Amino acid sequence: MNIDGVKTGIVLDHIKAGKSMMIYQLLHLDKIDNTVAIIQNATSAKYGRKDIIKIDQLIDLDFDVLGYIDSNITVNIVKDGKLVDKKHLELPEKLDDVIFCKNPRCITSVEQEIVHSFRLTDRENKIYRCAYCDAEHKVK
Repeated sequence: MNIDGVKTGIVLDHIKAGKSMMIYQLLHLDKIDNTVAIIQNATSAKYGRKDIIKIDQLIDLDFDVLGYIDSNITVNIVKDGKLVDKKHLELPEKLDDVIFCKNPRCITSVEQEIVHSFRLTDRENKIYRCAYCDAEHKVK
């Protein structure tokens, strides 16, 4: 299969296989006017299988969302056919409105306008806790 390179835009590489559609939805890539290519289950020497997303436009990305979904993602910025920047991600310290508290007694279950805020409490085990009720959420 032949997928052209990006002339000016963003390439999200080393996405864990099967996670590209979640990224597409959370970053609202369906709302941009240019081409977005999603490559799933590509062969990877490092990971076995991976997904890749190519965006034919320079846009602002939420690096916290990307880092939460998969901290191994590489964000490549391309201008005029040349790689100009490469960013490596990590788990964000704080997440707002990315994950939602499952505790039915949490204030976020009653008050719909409250931001669902979580803080990273255990980086090694990838555990976040709700800022309001301290309920645990483990990254899968």
